[in-house]
Amino acid sequence: MSHTGESTTLPPGWAPQPESLRGRVILVVGAAGGLGRASALAAARAGASVVLLGRKVRPLEKVYDEIVALGLATPALYPLDLSGATPQDYAELAGTLEREFGRLDGIVHAAAHFQGLSPASEIAPEEFVRALHVNVTAPFLLTQACLPLLGAAAQASVVFVLDDPARVSKAYWGGYGVAKHALAGLASILHQETENGSVRVHALLPAPMRTTLRRTAYFGENTLALPVPEASADAVVYLLGADGAAARGKLLDLRGA
Repeated sequence: MSHTGESTTLPPGWAPQPESLRGRVILVVGAAGGLGRASALAAARAGASVVLLGRKVRPLEKVYDEIVALGLATPALYPLDLSGATPQDYAELAGTLEREFGRLDGIVHAAAHFQGLSPASEIAPEEFVRALHVNVTAPFLLTQACLPLLGAAAQASVVFVLDDPARVSKAYWGGYGVAKHALAGLASILHQETENGSVRVHALLPAPMRTTLRRTAYFGENTLALPVPEASADAVVYLLGADGAAARGKLLDLRGA
């Protein structure tokens, strides 16, 4: 599942169906960001009840309003700052999901922390630690806390969003680059531990897209010329649904799409 393992692509002509996630509860982490917002909207359009998790309430409310305006299932808001969250916070999240919904069918790990390119000699220690914490430790702890609830579903998916390994291995990518390599390793390990059960672990490698993170890293690039995150969000719905079983244990690589 890591960049050294087998990869696959979205089936030609595949598109989300309106009812494909009907009755499922999907937690979108980083729901106010580029891919997170697009994934939340796409999952809601496919019939899911979406839980929007993010750092600030106001940006989450905007996504909430977009989903409600489309006449889709009313989403839930869950404000949580991953940089300061503790194992107890994630236990409380899992407890709240079980109490309010009685189930959890998927997690989309779309949150990312990236402060910009910087030489290793100039990265503040606390910034390096924060990059690792938000990009690797938080996804692990959140997933760990929710595994019992996910395991109770007939089929469930955990989607980890990776970044181009060749790109983030290069100079100046710092904690973010290290974290994305670690996240690929985490996805591979969790897949091997769950491959015979009802919980599927997926790794998604989006193509370059029009996001704030991309703009921060490539300030000389015309980001507006890149595809919007909605193209990658369709792949998220694919991995969350029954069709995504075909991509289990493989890296879903969208760079050639």
